[in-house]
Amino acid sequence: MLGYLLIAYIVERQKALDDTLLHITKETLHELNIPLATIQANSAMIAKSNPDAKTLKRLGRINEASKRLKRLYIELSYSIKKEIATVEKEPFELKNLLRERVETLMELGRNPITLHEPLELVLYLDKIGFEKVIDNILHNAMKYSNKESPIDIFLKNKRVHIVDRGIGIDESQMVAIFERYFQATNTYEGKGIDLALVKSYCDRYGIGIDIKSVKNLGTTVMLDLKAVCFVVSQKK
Repeated sequence: MLGYLLIAYIVERQKALDDTLLHITKETLHELNIPLATIQANSAMIAKSNPDAKTLKRLGRINEASKRLKRLYIELSYSIKKEIATVEKEPFELKNLLRERVETLMELGRNPITLHEPLELVLYLDKIGFEKVIDNILHNAMKYSNKESPIDIFLKNKRVHIVDRGIGIDESQMVAIFERYFQATNTYEGKGIDLALVKSYCDRYGIGIDIKSVKNLGTTVMLDLKAVCFVVSQKK
């Protein structure tokens, strides 16, 4: 009985601490969001006043920096909430998410990425977590490819295929690709945890993941989304 009461007390105290931390985090992130929104709004107003080309260029840099800060704000909020609370699922269109992530990554001036229609699929998932999955896969595709090498994304039988033409992975290394800290080569910077995080997310939500790779020819990552489909469009 004493053991039960002690455990109940510890659990209750931990929940109270988690609730307090979540409340403080929400307030802090809200305060961070206010100046960020102010920067974006004022930049837009200045841009509408028809400034000279030099000022427009500077405003463009401010706008891009604010977008990156906004993304970091979203990811920080997500990471904290994921640790101390349940992240809610939500319906979202795969096509829109892929377009937004590709547009963002293309700003890096790296590989050309092509989305092949149709991509009409609606998922019911932790959206930000899925965005991070797509980002990690695409970052890997870019990191292990020549920067002029194209990357293709298409949907077939409710499976997203992300295809690069990079250095590929040796067959003997395939068994270890989902292990934390695994890297196919030491030539490129990185911590080797991207695919481990991707696999963890996919396992959590029942998303099948399969990787096909040929050394010096490229890699295809396939995500089977059948288990997380919310609505499938009737478009062909």
